[in-house]
Amino acid sequence: MGIHIRGDPPKLFFFFFFFILAGICFSLPGNANPRSSPASSSTSSGQINSNSVLVALLDSHYTELAELVEKALLLQTLEVVVGAGNVTIFAPRNEALERGLDPEFKRFLLEPGNLKSLQKLLLFHVVPTRIGSNDLAESARHRTLSGDHFHLERRDSGEWTVDLAPVTHPDSVTRPDGVIHGIERLLIPRSVEDDFNRRRSLRTITAVKPEGAPDVDPRTNRLKKPAPPAKPGSPPALPIYDALAPGPSLAPAPAPGPGGPHHHFDGENQVKDFIQTLLHYGGYNEMADILVNLTSLATEMGRLVSEGYVLTVLAPNDEAMAKLTTDQLSEPGAPEQIMYYHLIPEYQTEESMYNSVRRFGKVRYDTLRLPHKVVAQEADGSVRFGHGDGSAYLFDPDIYTDGRISVQGIDGVLFPPEEVEPKSVSKTVQPAKVASKPHGGKLLEVACQMLGAFCH
Repeated sequence: MGIHIRGDPPKLFFFFFFFILAGICFSLPGNANPRSSPASSSTSSGQINSNSVLVALLDSHYTELAELVEKALLLQTLEVVVGAGNVTIFAPRNEALERGLDPEFKRFLLEPGNLKSLQKLLLFHVVPTRIGSNDLAESARHRTLSGDHFHLERRDSGEWTVDLAPVTHPDSVTRPDGVIHGIERLLIPRSVEDDFNRRRSLRTITAVKPEGAPDVDPRTNRLKKPAPPAKPGSPPALPIYDALAPGPSLAPAPAPGPGGPHHHFDGENQVKDFIQTLLHYGGYNEMADILVNLTSLATEMGRLVSEGYVLTVLAPNDEAMAKLTTDQLSEPGAPEQIMYYHLIPEYQTEESMYNSVRRFGKVRYDTLRLPHKVVAQEADGSVRFGHGDGSAYLFDPDIYTDGRISVQGIDGVLFPPEEVEPKSVSKTVQPAKVASKPHGGKLLEVACQMLGAFCH
């Protein structure tokens, strides 16, 4: 049965308009139940209260830190912490993150593989309790959300410091659920700093010290006097063998080419570049590891190049390094002797070596391991180094060539002839071939065995 409403149509229209307007007014937030607080409504809806300390992070002074929090996927974590109680945030201003942060360290933090380091660093700035300027004792140790501790103290001048970082704006932002103190710089926990240095060690070769050990004259056991400045591009005064760190004397290296724009050679950076190239090229990590971590050859090579010498590195690939046995590496100085036999005091490229073996058949190159030479000859359209079973082919030509250092990849580890095959007892007895046990390629593990340490 239909319902009929009698009356004038204009009056009916006014009645319905008033009814709709009244419904809208009662639905506005101002007419909400006064017994329900904004905090409870935000908690029930799962959203951050507009008066929260997390929202205050978006203030113009701390937007850089807020962006890092978002990139670290920490908003939800901080919401839970703020919902459970008060927090204190020590926030560096935008200027501290834009101009005061090392660009390389900032790239490290933003790499996807380093997300845990970024999260740990940011949580190191948050304490799960409220610490106002009036609550500060003379010195206190606080546990942060990262699990690490920092020291918060007041100096005699009245200035706050948190892990030696001055607090420039105490109580910069205060909210019911927390407080933000502005600090001068970013706080970096020790664990993140160690992780950064470990990652950087293979990328920038931090093990190469900026300065080598003092040069000692082996004849007088006294420090060598600095040589007078030479003209740009002039050859070194001593043969390369005299420039090596014990310093025996042999044939000189070829004369160097002209110097750079500053009239000197930056050997340290050139060695860093070629080791970094090995790592990016792939398949030569063990060679880089033994140059940097197990020996001081990287430092010595950088010094030699800075003094005007040139080098060609015959770099065995990882597969070849994996075949080295413990016996071959256990003798004192064995890694250095192996590497010295792969360093030629000449600048050779794949083309120059191939042309030489094509023209002369066999070519004997001097090495930095005295008095041994490495033999090269043509084989299968390439260059083969060494003798018999101990030979290696030029596998990856011209991995790195900068006019001072040339790196040529080979598929085997070279040894002098007398170390490859033992001398026969008589002419009728064939020398026995010693089968070497395969090695996992962990040169650092072998070094630990040499020192009597336990790597596992």
